[in-house]
Amino acid sequence: MPRPKKCRKVCCLPKRSEFFPAGGGEGAAVVMTVDEYETIRLIDHRDFSQEDCSVYMNIARTTAQQIYNSARKKLALALVEGRPLRIEGGHYRLCDGSEPYCGCGGCRRHRMERAEEEEKP
Repeated sequence: MPRPKKCRKVCCLPKRSEFFPAGGGEGAAVVMTVDEYETIRLIDHRDFSQEDCSVYMNIARTTAQQIYNSARKKLALALVEGRPLRIEGGHYRLCDGSEPYCGCGGCRRHRMERAEEEEKP
């Protein structure tokens, strides 16, 4: 019997969940999961190593690598074939802001809490 999938920690949902090529996309939309999006965001946008990404998301490094490779293939498919890209689903849980330090530089909840603390006399 396979092990149950662990929920991957995600800082926040993407600001936009659908992307379409200019002039309209052809073919079915490519669906990227939220946890795949998070690996792209952390590794490619925030310059995390795969090890740092795996620690942040509370998963094994090999799992982070598999998710990242899957995300890259889907992103390439959407770009090369001019297909729409949709981000939805996956096995994830949103950061609840309870961690003393957010590995991605501070999630929205942490930034809001820090701003409130700085405003207090």
